[in-house]
Formats: sequence, C-alpha cells, structure tokens
Amino acid sequence: MRTLAEWLTLQEAVHPKSIDLELTRVAAVARTLGVETPEFPVITVAGTNGKGSVVAHLEALFGALGASTGLFTSPHLIRYNERIRIAGREVGDSELIAAFERIEAARDRVTLTFFEYNTLAALLVFAHRAVDVALLEVGLGGRLDATNLVAADVAVLASVGFDHRDWLGDTLELIGAEKAGIFRAGRPAVLGTADMPSSVFAAITALGARAVIAERDFSWRVQGESWHYDGLEVALRALPPSALAGSIQYRNAATAIAAVEALAGGGTARASVRRLAARLGPLEERAVSRALGAVQLPGRFQVLPGEVEWILDIAHNPPAAEVLARQLRERARPGGRTFAVIGVLADKDAARIAAALAGLIDHWIVCTLTGARGSSARQLAERLGRPPGDMTLAESVTAGCELARERAQPGDRVVVLGSVHTVGPALEWLRIY
Repeated sequence: MRTLAEWLTLQEAVHPKSIDLELTRVAAVARTLGVETPEFPVITVAGTNGKGSVVAHLEALFGALGASTGLFTSPHLIRYNERIRIAGREVGDSELIAAFERIEAARDRVTLTFFEYNTLAALLVFAHRAVDVALLEVGLGGRLDATNLVAADVAVLASVGFDHRDWLGDTLELIGAEKAGIFRAGRPAVLGTADMPSSVFAAITALGARAVIAERDFSWRVQGESWHYDGLEVALRALPPSALAGSIQYRNAATAIAAVEALAGGGTARASVRRLAARLGPLEERAVSRALGAVQLPGRFQVLPGEVEWILDIAHNPPAAEVLARQLRERARPGGRTFAVIGVLADKDAARIAAALAGLIDHWIVCTLTGARGSSARQLAERLGRPPGDMTLAESVTAGCELARERAQPGDRVVVLGSVHTVGPALEWLRIY
C-alpha cells in the first residue's frame, strides 16, 4: 500500500503536463466514479483574488447554520490534507488514500494531472461523508478548471485581474470570459464587485444566469465597530467585523452571505438545494455573527501582534499586492520600519508586485524559492527592480525570517509575502501552523 507521500509523487508524474486545461479526461473518470452530478448542492468560487476568503467565510457561515460542509481549496501551505476539509477539519491520510485507490482503478489508461486527482478525491470524500453542501475553490481560471466538471448551483466570481496570462489570456476581457465559464443557465451568478469586464456580464446574459451583483443586489455599510448587510431579501444589522483582518473582508464576507442567500432562495430546481434551504431557515444576525468570529484563513493578511508585528499574506500577483498595500496603510505603525520577506515564483510579475508596495517597505529580504517554478534570490532581486542597497539576499525563506528577526526592533513590522511557498515555510518557522 502506498503512503500519501508516495501517492502524491505518483500523481505528479502520471500526466505529461502539470497544467492541462481541458475537461474531457477528468470528466470521463468522474462519470466512471459516479461523482459528476453530486447529490449535494455545490457552490463554486472563482476569482483572481478574494476567492479563498469568500470560501472561508462560506465554510464558517454554513457551519454556524448547522450544515455539514465539504471544502476543496488549493494550493496548500504545508500539508496536502489542507486541501480537503469536512466541517472545518482536514481529511486524514487513510481517507485520501482510499479515494486515490478508487481513482486509480477507475481511470484505466486515462492520464490525470495532480490537480485533477485532487478534485476527484474531494468529490469522492464529500459523497462518502454525505455532506450537506460542497464548496469548491477554482484552481485556475474557471471554464476549463477541473472543478467545473460539476455544474455549480451557485457560482461566485470574487474579482477579475491580471494573473496566469499564459493560460487565460492577456486582456481582462479574455480572463473574465474564462472565469465566467463557471456560471450555469438559470442559476445564481454572484459577483463580488460590479467592476468586472464586459465579458462577464455578456456570459451572464448569454446563459440566462441570475446575476447577483455587489453594490446593486447586496451591499454593506461599516458603522463604527460593526457593519450592516442588505441583501436580496435579508437585512442583517450590527454584525461584528470578520476575524480575517483588513477592510477588504467586509466585501468578501458580504459576497459569501449573498451566495448563501442566493442558494437558500432557490435559483435551481435541484431537490437537494430545496432540502438544504428548508433546513437552514432564514439567515439571522446571531448565526452570521458567530460565523464571522469563527472564520479562519492562514496566510491572508494574517497578523501576529507583538513588539515586532508579523504580517503574512500570500499576495502572489499585482492585484493582491495592491490590496496588501491598502491594508498596510490602514494598519500603519508610526515611526516603525517595515521589512519585507519576499519570495515570488519565476512565472509571476515580481516587478509589479514590488511596485504596488513601493513607499511602504523600508528593506527587502529576498528569498530563494526552490522547485520547477522557483528562482534564486539573486534572480528575484533583479526582477523586483529595487535599489540594490534596499535588498538583502537569503538562501531560503527560513533564512530570510531569521534575518528579519535579527534586524527588526520594537515598533517595526515584518511582512512575509509573494507566494504560498513563502508564507508556508514562514508559518512553520514561526511555529504557529
């Protein structure tokens, strides 16, 4: 019997390409396994940024409402098991191995990518556990992502920005069209912002999907230490802030609430959706407040207070770096310096990430990232385009964190950013995850 590590190594070698955006192969195996049309309702979430936060809020909301959730997210920070959770708890190795064995028996000569194995395993585990609702975070794009082999009962698009241009196109219109591929005819399409490319709205119109748009069909108002939500049919008052830091989380939390409201409000004839909506009952302040206090998402503007404050944020593309910059300004520490511990994969726009944070970082500690998509600290320093005197090179993220700890004084802060491959090792080094 293979161990989980051995299975993961195998899965990286089965298909000749690490990324192969098409649904024919994975859908064929899904049909053999009987998971292409799940019995449970499905909410699929896409977006250049914000999708992880929306999914985390959805998990907390359904949990507070008494529903059993199956969550599929990627990539993982440290453990593969992070990708598949039931009711907020990671699935164990034995259950994952059992799913992989079923996939291997079903695929015959069909080859699958690592992510396609991930998706099928999640659907098998969710079916075995008979979850009440599945929450699927798109891996890349939407239209041809493996998660899209399942027709979402509610599709959420958190944002559209520039990332993965080699796969999705080099204009926002092309990227938006790919992400809008998760929408389905007659079913809710929840948009986390109205600032979307016209291709997104064109897809909604062509499909006859039911648009639910931020700041048109649902909105939020911050008032002092609390905030209010006004949705399709629900008004929630005096809600606490999300446990996730940063003002952007009001938008993400409101988008998640709107998705729950859209699912509970119908929008599809599926019997499983009607049953779940009847069980959940109306959204009310107590349950939503409980969810907002319970939501967790490591590595997304995760703040560790102290004499030297540490902030960890994946921020792996320019739009995410712009959000991070806004959050850092909101959380200014007068008089203190800000050190960045940064590692960015070779296929990401490091120069624009750095430019978005210009004026906020006093010194850059530039880290080597290993692996096929990694780059050396020296190569990354050249890509960042910062003055040489503002940068120090580190042979690893761990070494970078050590340097930051040595140099930071009380009142300073350290921001770890650029990739899950940067934040994950930093969380291990900090011994908090």
